[in-house]
Amino acid sequence: MSEENTIRHRLRESKPNGIIKHENEKIQDPEFKHRESPLTFLINTSLHIRAIYHIFVVILLVLLFDTVIYDLVERGKINVGISTVKYGFGDIGRGAKLWFFEFSITLLFYPGLLLYTAGARALKNHLGIRQLIWQTAGIAGLLALQGALVTVPVLDLHRKHLALASGVIVTCEMFRFAMKIHAIAVACAPRWRDGSAPLPTFRHYLYYLFAPTLIYRDQYLRTKKIRWGSVIFNFLEVAAIIFFNSFLWERFILPYWSEYGKESKVEAGTVVRGMFACVLPGLISFLCGFYCLLHAWLNAFAEMLKFADRLFYEEWWTTSQFGTYYRAWNRVVHSWLRDHLYKPLIPYTGRAGAVFAVFFISACAHEVILALSFGFFYPVLLMEFGVFGVLMVPITAASGRRFPSAMNVCMWLSFFFGNGLLWSLYPMEYFARKNCPPSENDSFFIPKSWTCPEIVLKPNWTFQNPF
Repeated sequence: MSEENTIRHRLRESKPNGIIKHENEKIQDPEFKHRESPLTFLINTSLHIRAIYHIFVVILLVLLFDTVIYDLVERGKINVGISTVKYGFGDIGRGAKLWFFEFSITLLFYPGLLLYTAGARALKNHLGIRQLIWQTAGIAGLLALQGALVTVPVLDLHRKHLALASGVIVTCEMFRFAMKIHAIAVACAPRWRDGSAPLPTFRHYLYYLFAPTLIYRDQYLRTKKIRWGSVIFNFLEVAAIIFFNSFLWERFILPYWSEYGKESKVEAGTVVRGMFACVLPGLISFLCGFYCLLHAWLNAFAEMLKFADRLFYEEWWTTSQFGTYYRAWNRVVHSWLRDHLYKPLIPYTGRAGAVFAVFFISACAHEVILALSFGFFYPVLLMEFGVFGVLMVPITAASGRRFPSAMNVCMWLSFFFGNGLLWSLYPMEYFARKNCPPSENDSFFIPKSWTCPEIVLKPNWTFQNPF
C-alpha cells in the first residue's frame, strides 16, 4: 500500500483517543463506522495542518483589526461586523416561524406513518381494490405532506424576500426535512404489510430528524459520553466564521459593488478589477463555508447526539478528478443522492442518465436556495455546477489519474475563479436591483444587471510597452 493510500485509510478508519466506543457492538453497517472527521484527525495529529489552521485564525484576527480601524477612521465608532450579521439574519422571527412550520409538517409524518401501517395490516387479507385504494391514499398523503413542506416556504419567500442568511437557513432546512421524510418512508415501506421489522419509535424518529445523516437506520453507532467542551468549541467556530464572512463582505464586497447601479454607466475595467478583487475572498469564504457547515456544525450535533460516524466529508482538497471531488465534498448529501436517486434511476436511464439526473436535480436545488435567499433568479451556480461541473467529470476522469498534481492545480484554479465569479455576479445583481431605478420590465427571472448600469469601454485605452 502506497504512503498516500495509507494516510487515506487512516483518515477513514481513524478513532479518537479513547472516546469513540459504541454502545451496541452488535451493530454492523458498512455505511456507518466509528470515525472522526478528516480535519479533526489531521489537526490532532499533524503540526503542519494545525499551523495552517492557526494561519486562518490569524487572518480572522487581522480582518478584525482592519475592520476596527476602518470603522474608527470612516465612521468614528466600532462596528466589528455586527451590523452586517444583523442585516444578514434580519427578520429572524419570520424565519423562525417558517422553520417551525417545516418542523411541524415533518413531525406530522410520524402519526401518518402509524395510521397508514395500521390500515395496511388490517387490509392484509383483503386483496384487490381496498388495498389499492389504501396504497393510493398513502402515496397521496405523503405527496401532500411533501408538497406542503416545500410549497408554503417557497411561496412565502417569493412573496416577500427574507434576509440572505435567514433565507438560506429556511430553504436548506426545507430540503433537509424533505429528504429525511423520503428516506424513512422508503426504509419503512416493506414493513407496512408484512411486519418484517417494527416501526421506529417516536423517540428514534426525533433523533433521526436531528442526527447528522440523511440515511435512515433503525440504530446508529453511538459514543458513550458527550464532550461538552468539544460542542462549545465547535459552536464558537461557527460564530467566528459568521463574523469572518461579515468582515470579508465589508472589506471586499461593499467597497466594489455597494454603489453598483447608482450611475447609469460603469467602465468595463472597473467591473473586471472588482471581479478579480473577489477571487481570493471568494475562495476563503468557500473554505470557511465548508468548514462551518460540514465540519464544525455537524460535529457539534454529532457530539451532542453521541453520533459516532463523523465522516461527513473526505479529503476532497487532494483530488485531481471532479467525480471524486463531488463524492468527497459532502458525503451526507452524496449518500442520499446515491441511495434515493442514482440507484433507483439506473435500471431506467442507465449510468449516464442517472448521473446527469443527479447533477441536474442537485444543481436546481442549489439554485432554488440561492434564488429564494437573494430574491432573484440568476443561474450562475446552476451553470457552474450543472454544466461546467458535469463536463469536467469525464474530462478529468482519465487526465486526473495520469497527471494528478497538474489536475489538482487545475481544480484549485477552478475553485478560485468559480467562487470569484459567484462573489462578483450575485452582488452585482443584488445591488443593481437595489440601486437602479424601477422599470416595468423588472422580473424575478430576468437579471437587472444586464441592462443597468450600462457597461462601457474606457475611451482612448492605450497599452504601453513595459520594457
